[in-house]
Amino acid sequence: MQRREFIRNAAVAGAGLLIAPKGIFGADAPSNKLNIALIGSWGRGEAHFSSIATENVVALCDINEEHLAFGAKRFPKAKTYADWRKMLEQKDINAVVCCTADHTHAHIANWCLNRDLHCYMEKPLAITVEEARTVRANWLKRKAKLATQVGMQRHAGANFNRLRELILDGAIGELKSASAWGNRQVRPEGCEYDQEKGIVYFKDDASKSHAGYLPEAGAPPKHINYDLWIGPSPRHAYNPGYFCKGPGANCLSWNMFWDFGAGQIGDMGSHTMDLLWNCVDAKLPTSAEAKGDPFNPAITPINCTSIFEHPANDWRGPITVSWYQGGAMPKPPKDFIDLKKIGHGAMFKGSQGFLVADFENRLLFPYGKEADMSYYKPRAKDKLLPPLGHFQQQWLDACKNPSLKTACDFEYSGNMIEQLLLGLVAYRVGKKLAYDGATGKVTNVPEANALLSRPYREGWALNG
Repeated sequence: MQRREFIRNAAVAGAGLLIAPKGIFGADAPSNKLNIALIGSWGRGEAHFSSIATENVVALCDINEEHLAFGAKRFPKAKTYADWRKMLEQKDINAVVCCTADHTHAHIANWCLNRDLHCYMEKPLAITVEEARTVRANWLKRKAKLATQVGMQRHAGANFNRLRELILDGAIGELKSASAWGNRQVRPEGCEYDQEKGIVYFKDDASKSHAGYLPEAGAPPKHINYDLWIGPSPRHAYNPGYFCKGPGANCLSWNMFWDFGAGQIGDMGSHTMDLLWNCVDAKLPTSAEAKGDPFNPAITPINCTSIFEHPANDWRGPITVSWYQGGAMPKPPKDFIDLKKIGHGAMFKGSQGFLVADFENRLLFPYGKEADMSYYKPRAKDKLLPPLGHFQQQWLDACKNPSLKTACDFEYSGNMIEQLLLGLVAYRVGKKLAYDGATGKVTNVPEANALLSRPYREGWALNG
């Protein structure tokens, strides 16, 4: 039985263990509820309100006082904090949901693990290779007792199961390669993109020189603790452009900057690569190469292609995995197939066909003289992979019952984001990297190893 089937079957089989008789010892008894802390109580945080409301929400944290007040209206009994480090000192917390800016994710995840706290972390899990490796290794030591999940909630969609079944059952023959892509081209507020030169520049910059971080624009408003928002990253001047978009989209104000995020990789890349990752049973690549826009020391590339080599496993041979972003696209199976019609999608190439998909749909293209489909037998309906169910609830159930598993735990998600972040390192050095996943080192380009991590401000240790 493959890993993903095991997770889903275990979740279905084990669900009954959580059901107790009603009454003082029942499932609704206070002793059976989790004490949850929510970090980030607005925007993406609000998306978790209904799920965590079934538990005891005992703490809220946000660097924005207005957003903190917003969360407190829904959970008035929770203690409130501006600094998540202080919040984690609260002794009755046993599970944390984190919806902060990307550059604090690995820190919060690792601090939670160090305190034996279950953790649901919004994507991406990390913004450097070293962060991903640190968090994953820390969780693997504790996985028997702690439940983790990365917020790639699209994973609960039925199409994830259907794609995996088609590939494992041989609908396209032997898997040879897989590609994923996203077409977002988000740039910093007040900036434009010169397609010919491949640079981002401020609109008032007549010379069209490379844009840096947003320029200073006065003092932060009193309700925003800007120093806590900067957190472990190097300090940059306040600019309201970092906070200019609405709920659920504010990450698009800052995640393209190197010190705050990983651009498209940390944005929709985490969702879209998951569509591919769920099907190929890969861990860490042995190589990475990438090309894209000219390097900008402040802003991650918009247009970029990353290619990774993965070794064989127990059911397939070696494969290449590719990631395309910002307009870069894989070659379609046929000229009449316009992959650009799929904003975020994946394509799998096999020895006897192609499988193309977005999050909800899939198309199978047999090819070649032997592509008569006689080699493929769809699995019976009673053999279909069971539905994952509610994504956040899967984590809540696993927090209460350690025998249950989650689909996007810190190992699965950590491997995936480590690969993508390694692609950004290859992009920065402009060379194909040979990678040793066991040690987390680039073996052929020494200067690349310095880019696997990033410096932190004093007082913001990753392993706190």
